[in-house]
Amino acid sequence: MMQQEESGHNEYSHGRHGHRHAPTSFGAAFAAATALNLGLVLAELVFGFLSNSLALISDGAHNLSDVLGLLLAWAGSWLARRQPTASRTYGYRRASILAALGNAALLFVATGAIIIEAVRRFAEAPPIASGTVFWVAGAAIVINTTTALLFLGGREHDLNIKSAFLHMAGDAAVSLGVVIAALLIGWTGWLWLDPAVSIVIAVGILWSSWALMREALNLALDSVPGGIDRGAVESYLASLPDVSAVHDLHIWAMSTTETALTVHLVRPRTEVDDRFLADTAHALEHRFSIHHATIQIETGDGECQLAPTHIV
Repeated sequence: MMQQEESGHNEYSHGRHGHRHAPTSFGAAFAAATALNLGLVLAELVFGFLSNSLALISDGAHNLSDVLGLLLAWAGSWLARRQPTASRTYGYRRASILAALGNAALLFVATGAIIIEAVRRFAEAPPIASGTVFWVAGAAIVINTTTALLFLGGREHDLNIKSAFLHMAGDAAVSLGVVIAALLIGWTGWLWLDPAVSIVIAVGILWSSWALMREALNLALDSVPGGIDRGAVESYLASLPDVSAVHDLHIWAMSTTETALTVHLVRPRTEVDDRFLADTAHALEHRFSIHHATIQIETGDGECQLAPTHIV
């Protein structure tokens, strides 16, 4: 009853096209970004304590979480490029998804610490050296913007790289807020602005972290990746020559850059057709960015136990 797709599709999708979708190396970008941000963290924490600025300390703590996040993303990107083994037949591609998930968790922890300290400082705000805060935060804007630009080219196709880009771009915006707070404190003497800006920073971090967490969690739970319309994929498969039914369709993320699909196609009164499989894999790749398709052909002579939609 069933005929499994074998070498025809595999040779086509991996031999001719699969290499183009391997995760792109951003090793140099990660190394430069980590070094720049480590220096920035040290400067912000030291001068934050010296100037009694929670806003500056908060920015430094956030940047420290970003350094850890960069290291996670770097490790995930490196692992995703490792070759499959006999026991890990997909390699370590999902490590990039776990890295994005870990990034979001780190941001939540850092944000909670900032909010707790900001609330405490509303009751007793210490004097702040606004000039020191201004110059250090100004340097942070330059460093964070430069770092974000290192990941600009890969953010559209890799959630792992996107998380690094968003962190750095967000940090530049946060540092701008610290600069504005320093100017206002120096002008008005309103010390409450420092914890207030810290809370605004924390809310902004939570907002971006939640979006990242949700997207990474969806990928970890094998949801259909964003940007892929499952209905459109199913309609396309149903429209193929001699296909009378489509079932057991699954679409999930192998990594933050690669998408996989498995499906059963019923083609009555047809023979095994490697060209059909190769053409279908080609179309799935170029129409829907699905890079690893496994297609099972059935003649329809018997009932497939996986045909009902509620059975996985």
